[in-house]
Amino acid sequence: MHRSAPRLARILACAAVPVMLVVAGCSSDSDGKKDDASSSSAAPDAKSSEAAVAPARFAALPDPCASVTANTVKSLVPSAKNKKGTRGKSSDTAVRGGCSWNGLADKGVKGSQYRWLDVGFSRFASDQAVGSGSERAQADYTKQVAKAQAADGAKKLATAPVGSIGEEATKITYDLTKTGEDFKYVTVVARTGNVVVTLNYNGAGYAGAKTPSAEEILKGAEKAAKEAVAAVAAANDGGQPSGSPKPSGSAKASASASAKKTG
Repeated sequence: MHRSAPRLARILACAAVPVMLVVAGCSSDSDGKKDDASSSSAAPDAKSSEAAVAPARFAALPDPCASVTANTVKSLVPSAKNKKGTRGKSSDTAVRGGCSWNGLADKGVKGSQYRWLDVGFSRFASDQAVGSGSERAQADYTKQVAKAQAADGAKKLATAPVGSIGEEATKITYDLTKTGEDFKYVTVVARTGNVVVTLNYNGAGYAGAKTPSAEEILKGAEKAAKEAVAAVAAANDGGQPSGSPKPSGSAKASASASAKKTG
């Protein structure tokens, strides 16, 4: 009897070993699951699948008073008070700018001819929250067309698309009587990339002078609008998307010197 007691104790001790191993194994599995869960919760959130907006095509605006050539200004406003134009006020010329010319050409006994020309630029940047620059410009383009169509006192108002000016363009023509004279008005609204160009041209005859024809005013407005749109691309190295590397001043100087040597 005394010999069997130690043997029973050894048997019980050996029987307990597998149980402890099982418990330890369960504990290990549990810890593993916790680690996996912890690792999963620590992983960064998945990025939004929303596609990034396209970069804006143009990063700058041209000098508005140089956007219409001097020869065109001279032909459209022969007696401009300021041939270099009157610059509009802007808190940020990289986003908005404008220029105007006006003058009264005295024709002696034939009366006088009055002309007014102005051009305005609005540039829109791409923004993930509100859309691409082109989309924002399209919205403003629509607003500017509607604004021109709502001209107070306009008569014989007509709206039509214009080809070969920017990516899209609209002309709004109408007659307007003011200061006792009949005026012919034309507004051309054009969009090129993320920039909207709004050009106004009007004229009237004073002191018995004949009122200019609608065709004359329209032709002048379209010519000036085409130049203004071209000036946007010229101000941005031909229209590279904003953010594209531009040659530095020294690089341009080196290129110029090289061109002279090879020339």
